[in-house]
Amino acid sequence: YMLMEPVLGGELYRHLVKTGKFAPGPAQFYLAQVCLVFEHLHSKNVIYRDLKPENILITQDGYLKVVDFGLAKQCEGRTYTLCGTPAYASPEVYQVVGHDKGVDWWTFGILMHELLAGYTPFVGNEPNQIFGEITRYSKHYPNVLFPSHFPQEGKDLLKELLHPKPSLVSVQ
Repeated sequence: YMLMEPVLGGELYRHLVKTGKFAPGPAQFYLAQVCLVFEHLHSKNVIYRDLKPENILITQDGYLKVVDFGLAKQCEGRTYTLCGTPAYASPEVYQVVGHDKGVDWWTFGILMHELLAGYTPFVGNEPNQIFGEITRYSKHYPNVLFPSHFPQEGKDLLKELLHPKPSLVSVQ
């Protein structure tokens, strides 16, 4: 068992369900914190691989704690494990061709889409349906459509984060 202090703000997921979607300001605040978590993990050669709103807790003062490191892996190169939440898994994970830290930036893009649009970009009742959606998206990339209510300033970043080959994404 692991024990941590109480995080009384609840899951980010609960807040997202309550509001439907976040305004750009709060979404940017939360995403910036997740970005810092990934920068730290990646500096230690740790791939998180399970980012989703259910794994992000909000403290009483509004800051985030990323939890559930059950799928995290210390890895300096590529790994081949088929894992993660289907709606967040990258094409490389689904194809089992090997993945690296780039898959975390893919999940970051999925989270960004969900926070700003109110839903994940790839949906289906089972993993194969979701992978089919990702495959269709990959064929049309970079000519992809966004929800009409999606903030213009987020579209270019999201398009880079949801690159069909996440290991090619370089986040500076």
